[in-house]
Amino acid sequence: MKNLFSRFLKDESGATAIEYGLIAAGISVVIIAAVRTLGTTLNGVFTGINGQLATP
Repeated sequence: MKNLFSRFLKDESGATAIEYGLIAAGISVVIIAAVRTLGTTLNGVFTGINGQLATP
């Protein structure tokens, strides 16, 4: 039983999967924030262009 518990504590494969999951989640948050910021900026640009085209 002690040997089994010792092997369990030394096994780091689960920790590696969790680390990769956290890295993927962090990258996803950064991508979502960048897309939202870019979307807001582009919305302002196209609204301005639409306003300029609509006025005679």
